[in-house]
Amino acid sequence: KRFKEPKEERRPWRIWFYDTSKQAIGALFIHFANVFLSDLTEEDPCSLYLINFILDATLGMLLIWLGVKVVSWIVQRKKSTYLVFGEYG
Repeated sequence: KRFKEPKEERRPWRIWFYDTSKQAIGALFIHFANVFLSDLTEEDPCSLYLINFILDATLGMLLIWLGVKVVSWIVQRKKSTYLVFGEYG
């Protein structure tokens, strides 16, 4: 995807790395949480993964969206330009 973007619109490599690494860290955390929960509860790991995925894709995204809206509102109200989402510098 990065190389399909026009050169003048690409993010710098460092920012691209930060964005992709946070996704990888989140995926690893969920994976190990599922492994730990399946050992702890002795449930089927696949069913726990499905439940986790559905909760994350619905409630998790709703909470993240709400959190971003609240923080963006606070940042805008306090006029703190360093904390605007998507602005890297």
